[in-house]
Amino acid sequence: MGMQTVEFREALRQAIDEEMTRDSRVFIMGEEVAEYNGAYKVTKGLLDKWGPERVIDTPISENGFAGLAIGAAQTGLRPIVEFMSFNFSFVAADQLISNACKTYYMSNGRFHVPIVFRGPNGAAAQVSCQHSHCVEAIYGNLPGFIIISPSNAYDAKGLLKSAIRCNNPVIFLESELSYGDKMEIPTEEYLVPIGKAKVVKEGKDVTLISYSRILKNCIEAAAEMAKQGISVEVIDLRTIKPLDIATVAASVRKTHRCVIVEEGHVFAGISAEVGFQIMEHCFDDLDAPLIRVCQRETPMPYSKVLERETLPNKERILVALQEVLA
Repeated sequence: MGMQTVEFREALRQAIDEEMTRDSRVFIMGEEVAEYNGAYKVTKGLLDKWGPERVIDTPISENGFAGLAIGAAQTGLRPIVEFMSFNFSFVAADQLISNACKTYYMSNGRFHVPIVFRGPNGAAAQVSCQHSHCVEAIYGNLPGFIIISPSNAYDAKGLLKSAIRCNNPVIFLESELSYGDKMEIPTEEYLVPIGKAKVVKEGKDVTLISYSRILKNCIEAAAEMAKQGISVEVIDLRTIKPLDIATVAASVRKTHRCVIVEEGHVFAGISAEVGFQIMEHCFDDLDAPLIRVCQRETPMPYSKVLERETLPNKERILVALQEVLA
């Protein structure tokens, strides 16, 4: 199998291009996806290749174009909707929540909604609170959505291809700060299954769980702990919903300790759900209370110093690991 070194954004572009080649029903729409080649250059070159009927620039009207795409999905097409920031999906909340999420159930299975909503989620570099909120816990509360949040280019490509082929609405969460990350991925086609976590690093002393961009901080923290002779097992959830609790539980039964890290807020967050499910499945296996490392309970500050203080980082993860091992 041949290999190529690509940026995260290029892996996403390849996934979209390959699925548009495979299936003429697939199209992409959003603000600046066509003429400008995408706000983050994920859709670079796609307008020239596929034309304006399949790569569609929209007005600044999330409620309008999300609704249009949902209707297209209900009637046989397979849209990809790019939100320039997932914070802007809140403008289209009624379309996503009342229509994309619930149509299959409310139509008694007569209408599928094969649609992917994708774009950057969470913090970037000083874009303040209206562009920095993590949405996975909000949409995760709604039965009907599949939620995917890859941490690297390999998973991003394989999972996006799987998402586009899925017959249910998918929230596909990326990170603006990860778009330039480079990685070797196969030149041949591949898929990554939805709903399967990955043990990124095996260990025996403590389980460290995360996803998306913050996983890098966890890997760095695990490397620091290794210098002290502590073996940390790192798990990348990859898919938030459905949650692969089996992989998580198998690890916790082995290590008996667990730290959960997320970029989102602590109250009613993803780590709260993961932690409670660990308690349900592994209560007798735990030798210490679970610990969460989350964004502090404040809207994202604009200040670079305060932004760093608010977000999970390697230092805060190390403190949590030392505490759970004490």
